[in-house]
Amino acid sequence: MSPRTPPPPYVEGHGLLAGRTAVVTAAAGAGIGGATARRLLEEGARVLISDAHARRLKETETALAAEFGADQVAAQTCDVTDETQVQALYDTAIRLHGGLDVLVNNAGLGGTAPLVDMTDEQWNRVLDVTLTGTMRCTRAALRHFRETGRAGVIVNNASVVGWRAQAGQAHYAAAKAGVMALTRCAAVEAAAYGVRVNAVAPSLAMHPHLVKVTSAELLDELTAREAFGRYAEPWEVANVIVFLAGDYSSYMTGETVSVSSRHP
Repeated sequence: MSPRTPPPPYVEGHGLLAGRTAVVTAAAGAGIGGATARRLLEEGARVLISDAHARRLKETETALAAEFGADQVAAQTCDVTDETQVQALYDTAIRLHGGLDVLVNNAGLGGTAPLVDMTDEQWNRVLDVTLTGTMRCTRAALRHFRETGRAGVIVNNASVVGWRAQAGQAHYAAAKAGVMALTRCAAVEAAAYGVRVNAVAPSLAMHPHLVKVTSAELLDELTAREAFGRYAEPWEVANVIVFLAGDYSSYMTGETVSVSSRHP
């Protein structure tokens, strides 16, 4: 088992995204989406957060607006399995800020089920949210970027499970592997009009929802495999998303960056 090392100090913002507008899906709560919204705000961006859970979304909007200002934060309920709601999200970004510069596709759905017992409904639900939902949001953003000539950036949230085998995760792993492939293909197409598309692949980032859907035994096992002997803080994943969204990654597209300390 690897020795446990404490998380590093929180990294302060440096205005890397000042003046830009970002949309983050599944941003309510304390997970990677919420941490990403906060990091984008700390880097000077205006942020439109979305989530399928209206109450949690409103709570997140209220908290962020109190800290960063109501003119910097807005919210729009969006279920990424519904094309009408996806389009409404972009309409809101256009209405409030004239468009968008950064899209972070964070919405995803997991679950655990052995493939031999998995139902079509379980498979289709995970794929619809995690892969097809990412496609819907990416497609809408690319249409906006192409029509407006904005050299935007898309960052997708994949997972190391898209590379690694894990029992009970066939649907989630297939969806995340699909997100990686979608990222590569979209990047090749979007390069013609100056848009970059990349992805992050976290291994284990702890947040309350993960605790609810994963056994303590499995979390202990996964944590023990990490080189640092600990899980990632959601903001550590968000830091990499900010890097991919900003100008320091200007020559990167079609890449999936592993955010993991896992050793072989």
